[in-house]
Amino acid sequence: MQDNFERVIAFDGIHNFRDYGGYAVSGGGRVVAGKLYRSAQHFDATPDDLRRVGALGLGTVIDLRGGRERANAPCPRPLNFWATIISTDQETASLAPHLEAGKTADTAAAMHQRMIDVYKTIAFRAELNRVFARYFVALAESDRPSLIHCLAGKDRTGIAVALFHNVVGVHPDDMMADYMLTNTAGNAEARIAAGTRGLRHGMGKSLSDEALRVIMSVHPDYLATAFAAMTDRYGSASGYMRDVLGVDEAQRAAIKQRFVI
Repeated sequence: MQDNFERVIAFDGIHNFRDYGGYAVSGGGRVVAGKLYRSAQHFDATPDDLRRVGALGLGTVIDLRGGRERANAPCPRPLNFWATIISTDQETASLAPHLEAGKTADTAAAMHQRMIDVYKTIAFRAELNRVFARYFVALAESDRPSLIHCLAGKDRTGIAVALFHNVVGVHPDDMMADYMLTNTAGNAEARIAAGTRGLRHGMGKSLSDEALRVIMSVHPDYLATAFAAMTDRYGSASGYMRDVLGVDEAQRAAIKQRFVI
């Protein structure tokens, strides 16, 4: 890891904020730090949070939420914010993946299995794929700092970041470790508490504390399921990216050139 590198960045009202650069890549070199950020939504950002986000010099923000989600929780922006926003007015999910799971499961074991079922299909949602594709185009065309996020910053964002790590050659163990950081990054208890308040209100049914923790967390089974589904349909994650997202060898090379040092 690079010296003086702070991967997890603590904010008061923005959860799961971290730098997903800094990992070693196959063939030598590392993903650049200080240019690639991921997080949950910013609806509850404090003025100080926004000041600090503004100091990152973001050139692009990729918001993986659908139009309804963004309307329900608009993200405030720092003063003099000039970044390009990549998003869609259509829906990238009927509900955020963890909320979708909560609609049909009420125990920890059932929630875990329902999350696995969601991950079997999440990478094949047409509107989400369109935003994924625009994310990779943006990375191939500019090395300006960027931020990618969804609602909780763990499912849609987790898959997108894992695909980026696949492109640049991050080892699968590091890819998974980055995905799993959701469970411990920043004030995890505050993140879970904030998420579960909305879940209990919106589900219209009683959910155990254990089930709520499952729904607000990630597990290796989830990401492994998504990548296995890509492989089953397209031969590999790279095949999925080529055939579904349009990420060809030239685009992959451009991304590596910009973000591997």
